Amino acid sequence: MADLDVVVAGAGFAGIYAVHALRSAGLSVRAFEAGSGVGGTWFWNCYPGARCDVESKDYSYSFSPELEQEWSWSERYPAQPEVLRYLNHVADRFGLWPDIQLGTRVTAAVWDGERAEWLVQTDDGQQRTARFFVSAVGCLSAHQVPALPGLQTFAGPWYHTGQWPKEGADFAGRRVGLIGTGSTGIQVAPEIAAVAGHLYVFQRTANFAVPNRNKPVDPDWEHAFKAGYREYRQHARESFLGVPIAGTGRPALAEPPAQVQANLAQKWRDGGGMPFLGAYTDVLVDRAANDIVAEFMRDRIRETVADPDVAELLCPRAFPVGAKRLCQSDDYFAMFNRPNVTLVDIRSAPIDSVWPGGLRTRAGDYELDALVFATGFDAMSGALNRIDIRGVGGEPLTEKWAAGPRAYLGVAAAGFPNMFIVTGPGSPSVLSNMVVSIEQHVEWIRECIGYVLAGGYCAVEAKPSAEDAWMGHVTEVAYSTLFPLADSWYIGANIPGKPRVFTPYLGGVGPYRARCDAVASADYEGFVLSS
Repeated sequence: MADLDVVVAGAGFAGIYAVHALRSAGLSVRAFEAGSGVGGTWFWNCYPGARCDVESKDYSYSFSPELEQEWSWSERYPAQPEVLRYLNHVADRFGLWPDIQLGTRVTAAVWDGERAEWLVQTDDGQQRTARFFVSAVGCLSAHQVPALPGLQTFAGPWYHTGQWPKEGADFAGRRVGLIGTGSTGIQVAPEIAAVAGHLYVFQRTANFAVPNRNKPVDPDWEHAFKAGYREYRQHARESFLGVPIAGTGRPALAEPPAQVQANLAQKWRDGGGMPFLGAYTDVLVDRAANDIVAEFMRDRIRETVADPDVAELLCPRAFPVGAKRLCQSDDYFAMFNRPNVTLVDIRSAPIDSVWPGGLRTRAGDYELDALVFATGFDAMSGALNRIDIRGVGGEPLTEKWAAGPRAYLGVAAAGFPNMFIVTGPGSPSVLSNMVVSIEQHVEWIRECIGYVLAGGYCAVEAKPSAEDAWMGHVTEVAYSTLFPLADSWYIGANIPGKPRVFTPYLGGVGPYRARCDAVASADYEGFVLSS
């Protein structure tokens, strides 16, 4: 008999809610978390300037009306420390700590077909058996550092934003090199520039960014908003992104050009990435409409950056706006007007190597005291692939996913019975409000497990045919948009040698939820239930 009903890997937003939801259903559950605290990506990514790009009223749990009423956010877009305080509060409030083991990484999970259970191993030498294994390791938790020749010889400290030291890093008066200009690089750069002697931003790909317009939460607004929170949450569940957005509902190409510019200007003043991209219905599916928005954004860069040559280097041209994650910052572009900030174009003169005193490009040497890598993650599949997961017949998950990650509904992989993936490949995940998607997945998994146990089944497994059909649908939807035109981490382009497969589901949070509910209502159509 298994030690536990469920083992959960990870204790971020997904793992915390999985523990609560599964335990509330009467299941014995244990979550193993590698960090010394809960929070997942919000525990590790404690770099200066770390901030959520979804508004706090949306980036929070909806499962408890009492929780959402009693917790007050201080800002429109919450900073990392506040998100972490919130998650610790949730663990405290619902008494989850006894079922979360910190400082313990899941290293292996092997399916035992004869006993119909998972054997889970952790890095402290423990072995636990469980009827079900739930991955809550997250989409953005396997950080990656580029293989730069000579990095090990660098005389100064170097950091990755996804593994930032809890004691912080002292850049006062130092010459700092920043590699990576995606969402994280754009957040951390102004913070470093404010204290560094000099900041060199090594840019391979220019990125689009909209202003946050971050501000404190007004208590009167909060009181009025919370009066309708339940209705708002339902709208979020039924929406396309997991966030209700007031767009025009019209295509930009059908609007008079002057009106388009006026609407974009208003969205720019309001701030926020989701509302900006959602202003018109054709921005992410029609290149001509996308070009209108992209040029509007390039004009804002030109207005902000004093040096015309620097401004043009900062103007993105290699991909449609929104096809890579749209960054948010109120001060990134203005930062380049500081005398202690230099933009280094490594598209035309790539990085050659690191030497003890700094970094060498094909155009010259840069003397540095510290290096910061904002180079992201092996997204979607990296964290799971770092666990030795073996399914039916001992098949490694890494072999199954050798041509790219895949899962039926993004929640279950064929050949891996009784294993569920929260916000896995083939689900809205990173192209949605993650908290809404996490809650939907955890609740669906809870109900599926309940169905298996109530029916006297020993295992539930996705059919290969259902998985194939679903991933074909995911691909078809993706290629009806502009997203695949970018070399993004959505398709694994940031990891050398990784198969390029577009894995997030772009069909919308509401329609996806309806599809998952329909599968469950049809006695888990597409799954094999074994007695």
